[in-house]
Amino acid sequence: SAARIGIEPGFLPSDAYMLIRKALPDAKLIDATGMLETMRATKTEAELEQLRIASELITDSMLATIAWAREGTSKTDIIERLRREETNRGAHFEYCLLTLGSSHNRAASSQAWKKGEVMSIDSGGNYHGYIGDLCRMGVLGEPDAELEDLLAEVEAVQQAAFSKVKAGTLGGDMIAHAEGVLKASKVAAYTDFFAHGMGLITHEAPFLMTNHPVAYEGTYAAKPLEKNMVLSVETTMLHPTRGFIKLEDTVAVTDSGYVMFGDRGRGWNRGGAAA
Repeated sequence: SAARIGIEPGFLPSDAYMLIRKALPDAKLIDATGMLETMRATKTEAELEQLRIASELITDSMLATIAWAREGTSKTDIIERLRREETNRGAHFEYCLLTLGSSHNRAASSQAWKKGEVMSIDSGGNYHGYIGDLCRMGVLGEPDAELEDLLAEVEAVQQAAFSKVKAGTLGGDMIAHAEGVLKASKVAAYTDFFAHGMGLITHEAPFLMTNHPVAYEGTYAAKPLEKNMVLSVETTMLHPTRGFIKLEDTVAVTDSGYVMFGDRGRGWNRGGAAA
């Protein structure tokens, strides 16, 4: 009758809350969000394996979808193909944010892929409750020198962030180093860097940046990264003429650095290669 029950209000359905209140009217419900976030921040080896598998399945599915798509294939058809690729591999499809050509619109539509255009394919999938969330780039044809250069600028920011990922490094120091490299880049005016924790939830501890772009406080920026934390690291370019160019990667923190999950296809992947 005097139970203290820790709850996470943001994830407790209202009907479950009312059921607890009815069954245990004298129990004290405590907001345990902070404790549960801390517990989620560092993963067990079994959880890391689930996240690795999730990331591999999403990467394999995206690369297969890029290779399948060809001139005239619509965004709606590409997204549907990705859904089937992920499902057939044992993942639960959650979303796909897709751009073609110079457009920055990532919603499904009848827009068709044209020769020489880029594709940005960003997908989240679920494997036994754990999230895979990555972004890879495709091109219909061969990438020209400008495209190679633009993706290299994105990669430079990603590598700057990775270089600071290590247990004991302050989360804010990793963010500041990547942002410093981006600020000095010639594409800085239309490019953004973001990093966040992930696992059971797409945005979970460690929270490294405040309201950028998701509305939460960067409460972990002043704390050291810990072994087995998992980070999503992403650099997004909204190029005025070439379109949406992005890399998003998943890394697990180790004592000496990091391990990347689903680390294939990080360059320009050719559309129609499966034909």
